[in-house]
Amino acid sequence: MKNITLLVMAAGMGSRYGGLKQLDQVGANGETIIDYSLFDAIKSGFNKVVFVIRKEFENKFRSQITNKFAGKIEIEFAFQDINDLPKGYSCPTDRTKPWGTGHAILATRNIINEPFVVINGDDFYGLKSFEVIADYYRNGGKTFSMVAFQLDNTLSEFGGVSRGLCIVKNQFLDNVTEIENIKNDKIGISSDSKYTLKGTEPVSMNMWGFTPDLFHYLGTLFIDFLSSKGKERKSEYLIPTVINHLINNNLEKVKVLDSSESWFGVTYQEDKHIVKRKIQKLIADKVYPSSLF
Repeated sequence: MKNITLLVMAAGMGSRYGGLKQLDQVGANGETIIDYSLFDAIKSGFNKVVFVIRKEFENKFRSQITNKFAGKIEIEFAFQDINDLPKGYSCPTDRTKPWGTGHAILATRNIINEPFVVINGDDFYGLKSFEVIADYYRNGGKTFSMVAFQLDNTLSEFGGVSRGLCIVKNQFLDNVTEIENIKNDKIGISSDSKYTLKGTEPVSMNMWGFTPDLFHYLGTLFIDFLSSKGKERKSEYLIPTVINHLINNNLEKVKVLDSSESWFGVTYQEDKHIVKRKIQKLIADKVYPSSLF
């Protein structure tokens, strides 16, 4: 089988959540969402995982996450550092916020040399999502890819969320637009956008498949980003923006893979109870063992 790597983005603290939510325990025996993602990835045939974290959290990740998977999958770390910038650029002195998902992935440029799948560390994607994207590359897929979820399966009960609304044509991504403050309330789904949302729309939850060609694009476009927005204190270099550029300029195609799974995650503290309840149901339904380890 072709080698395939899982890249877990876990460098953010989560301002709305208020802490390092990637290490929160949600399983029956203290498992984290990352534990379930790695369990599913190993079962789907991934043979390496790279964690993108902040250097100060390395010891916590090793003790609470990676030590449990020793001998089951190759594990490496990359560190997202706001001062990791191209020659000639420097970080504004008042900036503390990481540079965004594009910069997080770029931090792995010297570690990954094979097809790889990117996920958020605080999102639960489900086994079928890992299987469908692993199968795509296992069966000779050569383009970039994305696992799409149905919008109404990705919302929080406790506040607005941002989602990447996808336009899909002939099974390939045509555009992804970040929609902010999407809520599902008594009158239906609303957002801070011009779009009328029904809930059946495909959205990106940052589960992307790439070849190493991505790193060249990320490096080049990061320089453009810094030239235009590098002095802004909270500007972010986001992977959907990079993807749209590549599609619009006919540089790459992105195959859209549908997942029948229901996504869930922890955007707000209140979400944690819902996540625990859903994990308990998956255990009761024999999807997962009561203890992963």
